[in-house]
Amino acid sequence: MIGADRTAAGIDGPAPQRWAEIDLGAIKHNVRALPAGLPRGCRLIAVVKADGYGHGAEPVARSALEAGAWGLGVSTPEEALQMRHLCDPEQVLVMGGLAPSRCAAAAAVGCAVMCSSAEMLEVLEAGADGRRLAVHLKVDTGMGRLGCLPEQAPALASRIAASPRLRLAGTMTHFASAEDDPEFTRLQFDRFLAALDRFAVEPGIRHASNSAAVLRHPDMALDAVRPGLATYGFVGEGLRPSLALRALVTRVQDVPAGQSIGYGRTWVAARTCRVATVAIGYEDGVMRSRSNRGWVAIDGQRAPLVGRVSMDAITVDVSDVPGVRPGQVATLIGDGISAADVGEWSGTIAHEVLTAIGNRVARRYLE
Repeated sequence: MIGADRTAAGIDGPAPQRWAEIDLGAIKHNVRALPAGLPRGCRLIAVVKADGYGHGAEPVARSALEAGAWGLGVSTPEEALQMRHLCDPEQVLVMGGLAPSRCAAAAAVGCAVMCSSAEMLEVLEAGADGRRLAVHLKVDTGMGRLGCLPEQAPALASRIAASPRLRLAGTMTHFASAEDDPEFTRLQFDRFLAALDRFAVEPGIRHASNSAAVLRHPDMALDAVRPGLATYGFVGEGLRPSLALRALVTRVQDVPAGQSIGYGRTWVAARTCRVATVAIGYEDGVMRSRSNRGWVAIDGQRAPLVGRVSMDAITVDVSDVPGVRPGQVATLIGDGISAADVGEWSGTIAHEVLTAIGNRVARRYLE
């Protein structure tokens, strides 16, 4: 059953011309299915950063927790504030990189915080209020973005554990290429284990695995995993995609041979054809790089996107889809078109396709 139309900001309004259908049942299915190949007792931290990968963070988080997720992964303190009422705040982990000046604000939220340096540790300790703040020490084993060096980790772990205001709740790393480089992934995993072996204190929950590692390297699951894209079913056999992106056809016209369509005249009809205008554009997440690339589905049939993607509209050659008329639904993700397909046509990945879906795209929730 489809729930009430909602914009990303949660404001009710007239029936939308562009919307995303969010299947919360698929989220629950995926969260229940993912631990099947993992060690017994392994905890699942559902990653709901970036507004739940464009799905809406709170509905996704509620569904994931109802299905058995142990905790939630976010990127910023602001995202954590939105989640902390859903479960024990220590089970909401702020994983994103923080400038030291932002660590005090993160500590004030009261959720678990990733720490990767002595400087961060000092600010977190000063900002912690009340019970000891849960900290997850991040070790850089080869990703090269965030984290302390493996040789620095034991001393930092001991310092966190000895603090009267902090608690070493976990130790983590992040794989750089678990989807396609098993040798480097194994090297990172071995570096992580070697660092942990040098700890003089308990490391807390040990976690390293993103979606690709959960699916390809279940032996690396340790105490917890952090699936992002797999939570939403856009990777992984037996998982269910949780989002479809749709918009209405607003105009259908006959186009004679030689007539151009759209900005820059990048597409010219080679024959007499029918072209539909669809009410969705790059403001809504259909990237301009998709101009003249890929397909949409109308009435269960594929039709090519033609011409440049505009801010508010795309155009589609529906010559081979009989009976298309204004008011019909065009599907950009779903009906056989995956987020990975759209990513390929856009020159990017499924993650960006989903998180790029704009705020004026209404979200419809299916239970």
